[in-house]
Amino acid sequence: MPKRELLDPAGKAVHQAIQRDGISSFTDVRIGKRFELSVEGEITDEHMAQAKALADDLLSNGVIEDVVDIRVGDVS
Repeated sequence: MPKRELLDPAGKAVHQAIQRDGISSFTDVRIGKRFELSVEGEITDEHMAQAKALADDLLSNGVIEDVVDIRVGDVS
């Protein structure tokens, strides 16, 4: 996700569109990106540690982005 202190023009545009549709319960919209990593078999602590390291070091730009979530999910 873009760091909170940075402008998010796409998020602002979506927020304005939501408000134009009469939905006023949301105070902000932030737009980011998502990566999906797949493994064969059971997910281990080592997989999670590797995913965290990849997210911090390779998949995100630490200057302008924060890694906000790493989770296990079923893709089927």
